[in-house]
Amino acid sequence: MLDGAHPQIGGDGARRAAVPLFREFVAEVWLPARGCDTRWRRHCERMVRRQLLPAFGALRLDHLKRPGVERWFDELSRKTPGAANMGLGLLRRILAAAVAAGHAQHNPAQDIRMNPGRKMTRFLSAEEIARLHRTLDRLVEERPSRQAQADIVRLLLLTGCRKSEILRLRWSEVDGDRIRLADAKTGPRTVWLSGAAQALIARQSRTGSAYVFPSPRNPAGPLSPNLHFWLRARREAGLEDVRLHDLRHTVASQAVANGVPLPTVARMLGHAQPTMTLRYAHVGDHEVEAAAERIGTNIAAAMSGAMRDCPDISTPESA
Repeated sequence: MLDGAHPQIGGDGARRAAVPLFREFVAEVWLPARGCDTRWRRHCERMVRRQLLPAFGALRLDHLKRPGVERWFDELSRKTPGAANMGLGLLRRILAAAVAAGHAQHNPAQDIRMNPGRKMTRFLSAEEIARLHRTLDRLVEERPSRQAQADIVRLLLLTGCRKSEILRLRWSEVDGDRIRLADAKTGPRTVWLSGAAQALIARQSRTGSAYVFPSPRNPAGPLSPNLHFWLRARREAGLEDVRLHDLRHTVASQAVANGVPLPTVARMLGHAQPTMTLRYAHVGDHEVEAAAERIGTNIAAAMSGAMRDCPDISTPESA
């Protein structure tokens, strides 16, 4: 176990006795506040169990110090930088709650710099979307058994849903022009469907399975993702640098580029944190620039008119 700090001698013994261990605070206070049996809570539980409890579980909250957290983060970063970032983000949230509860004075994870990650700049253009659509059609024409996999890709692009939300989609969650997800990553949420998305779902066969995309081998379960199909589709479409998750980014970028307010985009994608949606703010920068130019031109014109009407302030000679 990595030590977050060495216990300090002295001080108020009664207060120290009241400070819970990290594992106790997470299990009895922090996790219950995340809601009952949501996918996000289960995700947090796994991360806590695998990453945080081995390092900090037996420490009192006021004994976690920055040097210990940095050693843990550096060691994990050498193996899995991305997982280390997620673990550090989770630890920050837990310790922020501990500070708010009065169990610690400072959050030792707060100012530790995360590992640089993949820049989220890959969005499909309209031409690339059309090219992908044509490639999916051709692959299905070659082998009709690929239809479900192709429709999953299309539905991801039409809704901005996460892959797991579409793969595990149940007929009971489909409600006309919307999907009522009972167990999304951040809890229950509603996904509104465009006409094209509704038509795509409506054309799926009703086989008696609870799932919209059932497994052909075991209809009682959902279809397993075929990574080989996606890798082939993106290669033949000339989009080898595009991940499935980039389809979700594409929906967000299209929404922002078309003037949809960021709070609406956040609801559409089911973001739990506003910072997740703020990543897309730059997508609409050219619209903001154009608006600034239009407004500036209008105001400059108004100012010019005012100056002509008031010669005493329009030229230095009148001063």
